[in-house]
Amino acid sequence: MTRVLVLGLLDVQPMSGYDIQQMLRISDAERWGGVLIGSIYHALKKMEKEGLVVVDSIEQTGHRQKAIYKITTMGTEHLSQLVGESLENSSVNYPSTLYSGLSFIEKVSPEKALTALNNQLVALEKEYQALESGFRLKDIAMHQNIPPMTKLIFDNMY
Repeated sequence: MTRVLVLGLLDVQPMSGYDIQQMLRISDAERWGGVLIGSIYHALKKMEKEGLVVVDSIEQTGHRQKAIYKITTMGTEHLSQLVGESLENSSVNYPSTLYSGLSFIEKVSPEKALTALNNQLVALEKEYQALESGFRLKDIAMHQNIPPMTKLIFDNMY
């Protein structure tokens, strides 16, 4: 998933590792994409060695230099392959722990079952609120110009 997101962002425009991290942080990619934000620099270096990205330029910011990466032709082809694979492979996960527990719910007291299910509800509500917040932050970051497909993705998440 990290490769898809990094290559996808670089396909939009050249960016630094820091810029990629910020975009992924704003969109809450750790939550919905299973991406470790801290792994971006490692992924960039690895993809650079593989010829999928190259350093397009070096920018001076204060006393630091910042590498700006861009996607290569090979990277664009690899991105297309990865997107195809991700669309083909189902990522629907069933709450198997919940279903297993519900199968034997009569083994606990009604009070315990109700408390546990209410705790589950609270956790789901927090998740929903986090997704809504992520959408609002992305909307602000994109100046209320979220592409229709991105909006559809968020609608599917809720």
